[in-house]
Amino acid sequence: MREKVVQYVFFFSGLILIAFGNALAVKVKFLGLNPWEALNVALFQKFGLTIGAWSTIIGLLLLVVALFVKRTYVNIGTVLNALLLGPMLDVFLWLDYLPDATHTPLDYVILAFAILLAGLGGGLYVSGGVGAGPRDGFMLIIAENTKLSVSRARVAVELVVLAISYFLGGPVFIVTFFYTLLQSPIFQVSLKFFGRLRMSLTEKWQVQEAN
Repeated sequence: MREKVVQYVFFFSGLILIAFGNALAVKVKFLGLNPWEALNVALFQKFGLTIGAWSTIIGLLLLVVALFVKRTYVNIGTVLNALLLGPMLDVFLWLDYLPDATHTPLDYVILAFAILLAGLGGGLYVSGGVGAGPRDGFMLIIAENTKLSVSRARVAVELVVLAISYFLGGPVFIVTFFYTLLQSPIFQVSLKFFGRLRMSLTEKWQVQEAN
């Protein structure tokens, strides 16, 4: 039971960190956003609704694709990610306590912090073992069906998303191209750290129960 609690605490805490990091990045979006977030902003600017609403719509569309192509990539974590990440982002933006863009070097500090938070959040939620998000699942499907490596499939998918975002007038600028370069190592380190932390907690409780 305690292990399940830890799993979901890690999962939801990770989602909150990702949403907070993405909301922070949106405040300085003129510097550029990651491809998926740039697409959400582009659709919001073009068609209305909210940035979070578009995140949810895209997540659910990818989830439906996964259901038809490779259902094994869909689980409770996939559904929760698709349904909750967007509203969390909207809540952080709605509260309106995040710093606005200053158009000074401070904005780069804000964006760096946003990338750090989102990377840590990614490692935290995945280490919970509840399930990957619909975007990650979609990239795994592409990799499996094209025989590309997961990293190459990720690059290919994000380049397509980036192109769509650009043509829709989304915030695609120089920093956009550094997101994967910066966020992936943070994600990898945090995934290892939180994965070990979760295992350590589980082993500790097992020892306590045995005694």
